Amino acid sequence: MTREEVSGPVEGDGYAVANLDGLGEGYGFRKVRRGLRVSAFGINAIVLPPGYETGRHYHERQEEVYFVHRGRIEVEVGDGDVHLLGPGGVARIDPATVRRVRNVGEEDAVYVAIGGSGGYVGRDGHLAEGETSRLGEPPGAGDGDR
Repeated sequence: MTREEVSGPVEGDGYAVANLDGLGEGYGFRKVRRGLRVSAFGINAIVLPPGYETGRHYHERQEEVYFVHRGRIEVEVGDGDVHLLGPGGVARIDPATVRRVRNVGEEDAVYVAIGGSGGYVGRDGHLAEGETSRLGEPPGAGDGDR
């Protein structure tokens, strides 16, 4: 088993992994969907320089979720409501709601946009054989067994 940090896309049997920086460079879109071969929904990372804003837009069917990875963005929605999001910030926007994203920080902002249409599947997760919890062990829990 390798423990090297991943850069560009690496595919295995039933999975793909990558670092956002390995999916492109410069400003604009990092094609996560294409890089990881995602087929169930749309997903991209967007890199905005300080002071840059996207165009106002909406979608016909696609609901979107934005997750801020790095930096500070303002999400302007509807008739001008503005919300500030920093790292870890999340926003959901209905398809027909007009939106614009603006980098209000002094560094590049990186946010991930996930979109789709269809509906919620429900709680369909199951533990793998031998597992007793979905949470795993807390850090340091097995240190005494070494």
